[in-house]
Amino acid sequence: MSNNANKLSLLGHIGELRTRLIRSVIALAMAVAICFVFYPELFAILLFPARDISLIRTEMTEMLSTAMKVAITGGFILVMPYLTYEFIMFVSPALTAREKRYVFLILPWIVLMFIAGVTFTYFILLPPMINFLLNFGGDIAAPQIRVSNYISLVTRLLLAFGLIFEAPVVTTFLARIGVLKPEWLAGKSKTAIIIAFILSAIITPTIDPVNQSLVAVPLIMLYEMSIWLAKLVHKRRAD
Repeated sequence: MSNNANKLSLLGHIGELRTRLIRSVIALAMAVAICFVFYPELFAILLFPARDISLIRTEMTEMLSTAMKVAITGGFILVMPYLTYEFIMFVSPALTAREKRYVFLILPWIVLMFIAGVTFTYFILLPPMINFLLNFGGDIAAPQIRVSNYISLVTRLLLAFGLIFEAPVVTTFLARIGVLKPEWLAGKSKTAIIIAFILSAIITPTIDPVNQSLVAVPLIMLYEMSIWLAKLVHKRRAD
């Protein structure tokens, strides 16, 4: 009887997961379709930091594939709150009533921090990085930038920092429910600094220390913010 109940429970979870995945895929497909319709406007936004350069294309299908990449990135950003909601609703049966309350409290912050990461990348990180890449070696060779190369760089950075900025929200939640201890986070500070500069070297396509610092410093600040928030909520939990 117990085995049958476990099988039914497992089948129920699999069925729910399939339903939520189908909903998420449909929502993402609809968002991508909408963004594809408005891809010229999205292109204008993404090209604004490099508005002084002329982009080229060298393949017949390059513009179509690049437009699809823009649409997929825009669709993901547009539907991200709904995807987060579906994920939370799937794992919510395993959470206590208090943990569920915490999850719904941080849901708006998940969206806001993602937008903050995208905004930081667009206004703070991209302009000096693009300027460096365009001017480096300009006395030797004139830059002819492919549109697909530019869009790949911009969309990768926007998505990466949108997700990286979620770190304080996630660590705060884990500390609040007792999974993560602030002492552990504080003890890994030196390692986090090293990892931040390694990630900055991977994320940024330049060896320029200024541009790498523009990536590494916010990562370190986000980690320190995570420690502070973890201590705050952990103290409240103890009280």
